[in-house]
Amino acid sequence: MIPLEEAVTARLESHGERFEVLVDPDAALAIKRGEFDGELEDVIAAEDVFENASRGDRPAESALEEVFGTTDPLEIIPQVIKDGEIQITAEQRREMQEQKHKNLVNRITRNAVNPQMDNAPHPPERIESALEETDFRVDPMEPVETQVDEALDALRPVIPIRFDEVTVAVQVPADYAGSAQAKIRQFGDLEREEWQNDGGWVGVLTFPAGMQNEFYDLVNEHTSGEAETRIIKDEDELSTR
Repeated sequence: MIPLEEAVTARLESHGERFEVLVDPDAALAIKRGEFDGELEDVIAAEDVFENASRGDRPAESALEEVFGTTDPLEIIPQVIKDGEIQITAEQRREMQEQKHKNLVNRITRNAVNPQMDNAPHPPERIESALEETDFRVDPMEPVETQVDEALDALRPVIPIRFDEVTVAVQVPADYAGSAQAKIRQFGDLEREEWQNDGGWVGVLTFPAGMQNEFYDLVNEHTSGEAETRIIKDEDELSTR
């Protein structure tokens, strides 16, 4: 279950009765869209149905039976969410918007590059600053994933930006290969790898281009800066090495 202060109220009025449940806001939106695939118990603040959640008042069991055909809260809660309205306070809306704004900036930062600067990643501060110059505002009631394209459209007149992937070859000396390759290979999609005769390791990985600095930091951390990296720019180069 989630803390009460993190929940929003979903409210359904039917047959002259009011039914309220307390649920995580993002989960409520996913349930409403038919996209929720988690465990209901993990996203509700109470395994209960209320007439007035703020007072803790509960409807009569006869009312639950009449409207939902059951008194089981775990069967009723999704119905209330799907058929009712999600109630959020101004403070909850502000907090949801701030959190989704952070998530959006993080998603763009990890995937976007500057095509005018040899596809270098954009720092998050630059994304933040550019967004402030646009009319785009995150919708707290929509998933971040569905708002990325709109945000990119708003950003393009302000900064050169595009989503891209990068393929990087990394050569790790034998002294670090055993532990370093285990960390490095998890960073992206491992295209190929090769153990060398001297015990060194070579791997080729593809990952979102905006994560290049994070990748190089990881490689340097686990090899004391002694690994070599090189961007692979075409498939022919990849297949012949």
